[in-house]
Formats: sequence, structure tokens, C-alpha cells
Amino acid sequence: MRFPRPWRLLIAPAALLALAPGALASALGGPTELPSPARGLNLLVVGVDSRAGLTAEEKERFRLGGKGCDCTDVIMVVHVSEGNDRVSVVSLPRDSLAELPGPHTDRRTGKVHDAHLAKVNAARAEGGSALAIETVEALTGLDVHRYLEIDFRRFMDTVDRVDGGVPVCTAKPLKDSATGLDLAAGTTRLGGGEGLQYVRSRKADGEMDFGRMRKQQKFLVNTLDRIRSGGILQDPARLRALASTLHGTAAAERGLSAAELLELAGRLKAVGPSRTELATVPVRGFNPLVEGVGSTVGWDEEGAAEVFARLRADRPLPPGDAVAPSELSVADYEPVRGSSLICP
Repeated sequence: MRFPRPWRLLIAPAALLALAPGALASALGGPTELPSPARGLNLLVVGVDSRAGLTAEEKERFRLGGKGCDCTDVIMVVHVSEGNDRVSVVSLPRDSLAELPGPHTDRRTGKVHDAHLAKVNAARAEGGSALAIETVEALTGLDVHRYLEIDFRRFMDTVDRVDGGVPVCTAKPLKDSATGLDLAAGTTRLGGGEGLQYVRSRKADGEMDFGRMRKQQKFLVNTLDRIRSGGILQDPARLRALASTLHGTAAAERGLSAAELLELAGRLKAVGPSRTELATVPVRGFNPLVEGVGSTVGWDEEGAAEVFARLRADRPLPPGDAVAPSELSVADYEPVRGSSLICP
């Protein structure tokens, strides 16, 4: 099984902006201070379950009722090689068991917490971007140089800037009563709201979060493909709007600035889908219930250690046959090239 995640919506469209830096430099502004570490640049890219900015009509139409948890339901480490010729993406399941470092102040209550066990996606909700970064660094042994997040509003707005919508290809019908997803077999082009239904769907294929991960990556790779083939690159006004949407306005610890986003775009402009590799961290299975936390995903410790050691050394991800699955594995570790996910 393969577990892609939605990093390309945030990084790859920005890479396309580098094709017209003169048209955007003044609009984005600010100094470019993107680090150039000796063994590559690490970004923590997250998707936040937040309904801020959505209208009542959008919430009803796209089944977005209820209250967002303000937690990070999409979490991935994006490693850009020192030579800027390879991008490696490792997704972390949102229900991974983690120890949130302490002491830290709960931004919701003001209470000071010692280190404690939680699902990794709770770190941002409890301690903001700073605690999310610290938690991921402790889990992976990697230094996080920059942080970037996207919520429902930014996702929908970005997709809606793609002319003609984003193609989704599926071999069988997909229907999910929870999100309202209802797709026939074949290829369908989706706008922002429909795209959000698709990438949020956990019940359409019976594979829950793991199936959702695959749908997210396929959708976002095809978003990149549509941007490349559309007219956005030739229209400076639309490019500025896309850059603004991708960057957003929320302040964050080690947040990626608009100017740094443009610099990153320049570094990545020659890195196409065939030079990207995507995987999920090797998973052992489900942990015994943890009081106050619930059901959590356990990593294959040896396999995860090998994956992150490769990134620390600025090397490609280990192949699937180099990471033997545990007898209790619920998923096989298997890196995949982005080019294999584009709809025909």
C-alpha cells in the first residue's frame, strides 16, 4: 500500500512561480533568508482542520458542519536535497503516538503541561506551531528549518484558481455520506469544495485514513499538472494571487515567508514529478489503548530510524524491500514517484 500526502499543493505550485520572478518579486517583497543547510533543507508542512473563513452555504454544501479541532490532520516532512535536485516527502499518520515535550503552555487554557503522550496531530492544537515543530523534531531526529500550513479555506481557494478544475481518476465509483463525495468511475474535474470533499473522504473505499492519504496525493499531483498546462504562468496578476493564497497571513514559528517561498520556487524549478519521492513512515500497527489518548498508530521503530537517517544524510529514501514490515504491520512501506500518480 502507498500513502501519499498533500505536500505538492503547497510546494510544487510555488516552484512554478519561479518561472516569472520579475513579475512577482515586488508583490511578495521582503528579504530572502531561506537557509541552505549542508545536508539539505527540511520543511514541516501541515494541513489544519480549521473552518475559519468558510461561509454557512459552503459548510452546508460541502458537508463541513461541526467544529474544527484546529489540529494538524496532514503532517509531512519535506526534504529538499542540498543540490536542489531531489525532493523527499515522508508523511506522518495523524494518529501516531508521540510524546509532546514539556514543560509547555497550553494555548487554549493557559495551563502549563509537563511532557505527556498524545496523538501527534494534537501538538499544534495544544501548543501552536512551535510545539508541533518540537514534537516532530523529537520523533524524527531531524532539524525543521521552516514551517508551512494550510487550512480548508486556503485549500479551496487555491484549487479554485485552477482553470477547469483538477482531474480525479478512479477505477470504481466513490461515495461517502460523511463528506458528500459521490464520484462515478472514470475521470471527473473538481473545484475547491468538491476537491476538499475528495481529500477528506475516509469512508469511500473502506480504507479510512490510509485510503484518504492516497486520494490526497493523487489530487495534489494532478493539481500541479493542471497548473503547468494552464494559463496561470503567463498571467502576472494570477501568479501574484496564487502566491498570496499559498503563503497566507497567519504567523507561525519558523514560518516560511512569501519571499522565501519565491526563493524556494527558484531552487525547485527544475525538479519535476520524476525527481520527487513520497512515502509514509513505516508503520508497525496499532498501539494498545492509552488512557486519555485513545487508539494510536505505532511506528516500526527500526524502519523509521532508517528512513530519517537517510534524510539526515541527504540521501534518497530507502526502497521498500530495504524496510522489512513487522508481522503486525497494517501498511507496507513503499516510496513512490510523483510521476506515477498523474491521471492519464
